[in-house]
Amino acid sequence: MGKRLAGAEKEVLVEIVRFTQRNGLKGAEGGWKDFLARNDKKFGASVCDPRKRSKDVLLAFLRTFSKDFQKYFSKLVRRQKERSAIEQYMKKFPDKISPEMKLVQLTAQHPAYRKNYNFPSYQEGWKVMREGEVTNFMNSKTMLAVDCEMVLCHDGTEALVRVCVVDSNLEVKLDELVNPLKAVADYRTNITGVSKKDLKGVTCSLVDVQKSLKKMLSKGKILIGHSLSKDLHALKVDYAWVIDTAYIFKYANLLATASASLNSLSKSVLGYAVREEGEPHNCLKDAETAMNLVIAKLKHGFNDPIEVAEKSVPESDMMKLLAHRIPVYLPCQELLKIFSGNPSIEEKIDSRTRGDYYSTCILFGDIDEVEKAFEELDGQETKDSSGRLQKHVLLKRDNGDVANFYVRKMAYGCRLNESEFSKKRLPLVEAATPTEKDNDGNEPKKAKNW
Repeated sequence: MGKRLAGAEKEVLVEIVRFTQRNGLKGAEGGWKDFLARNDKKFGASVCDPRKRSKDVLLAFLRTFSKDFQKYFSKLVRRQKERSAIEQYMKKFPDKISPEMKLVQLTAQHPAYRKNYNFPSYQEGWKVMREGEVTNFMNSKTMLAVDCEMVLCHDGTEALVRVCVVDSNLEVKLDELVNPLKAVADYRTNITGVSKKDLKGVTCSLVDVQKSLKKMLSKGKILIGHSLSKDLHALKVDYAWVIDTAYIFKYANLLATASASLNSLSKSVLGYAVREEGEPHNCLKDAETAMNLVIAKLKHGFNDPIEVAEKSVPESDMMKLLAHRIPVYLPCQELLKIFSGNPSIEEKIDSRTRGDYYSTCILFGDIDEVEKAFEELDGQETKDSSGRLQKHVLLKRDNGDVANFYVRKMAYGCRLNESEFSKKRLPLVEAATPTEKDNDGNEPKKAKNW
């Protein structure tokens, strides 16, 4: 075992053991509880809280892992040491913390942070970025915003196909198409804006992007994004000093654990929509909007809960109910058994299959029929993460088995008028000074055309 891991403080070892628990990691003698059951004849796994175990026991458990894992654990020790030093500084000198770093703290305090930012960075291809020294972070104000687009691959995973990074002046620092280097099942062009022909001849890889980000994030830079953990998963980058714009605002009309979409948040805070209904995502615009949201938060506070603008739902979608988390063994036509009226099944479901589950839409003749069908569904009514009503329903099959899934409304429960939007809005930050080419309608000089 490396000297760094053996010489770590007990509190650090406790966090590493907890990391193995959260990720279901096992050494030669199994997981943490398996190890205790085998090696502690007196208490076994009955006292499994790592804090109540000695440092020697914690080290003995970590020694059961392979050398590669122990090298990874050593990286975690180094990072935990750097992080602890910064956190201690923040507690000792709270008045010296930059407003930007306070938003980093606010992000880390969100209820969903621990779950969503628990990255599997022990896996192949991941990069663990160093936190750096205290001097780099105590007054850190340098921010970069990132956004990514991903495609669905034949192996069921998602792969990065475009990444954009901008600074606080909205100057483009990175705008790259990325070759996924494996077979793509669905380019999701209607969402990503990227098609197969766009990637023809593209040589930039995920590793190239990781190298670029490593240089950019040196010396205490803060990374910004909306639901940023998803982008970091796509980038396979583990980095702690982040501001997640989905976490730093309080919402008056969403559940405490819910977050608003980037488009809805932009409408409410900045006063503009990032994209119109049905328009593909624009990676660069999304990164710029995330940066503008942070600048708005820094300038105006937004400490009171805000009303989140309703996403516009096309009338055609209002005549649908979304059935999701449907077990793949359940034929979609069987779903119709539980709905009143005369519904039909949307045919295109291939791009909505995720592992053991899939989703599809139930189509009705009019909105009243949708309302009646949802109202008559027998199931527990809840809200999804965006505030839309859904029911957890059970379907008894002819063979006696019972399948369960969710049925969700397409419309949002809270409707807001323009006058109800937050009055605190920040004028848009102008992008970098355009060149003559820009005036002709092309992108700024530092952005790459594609």
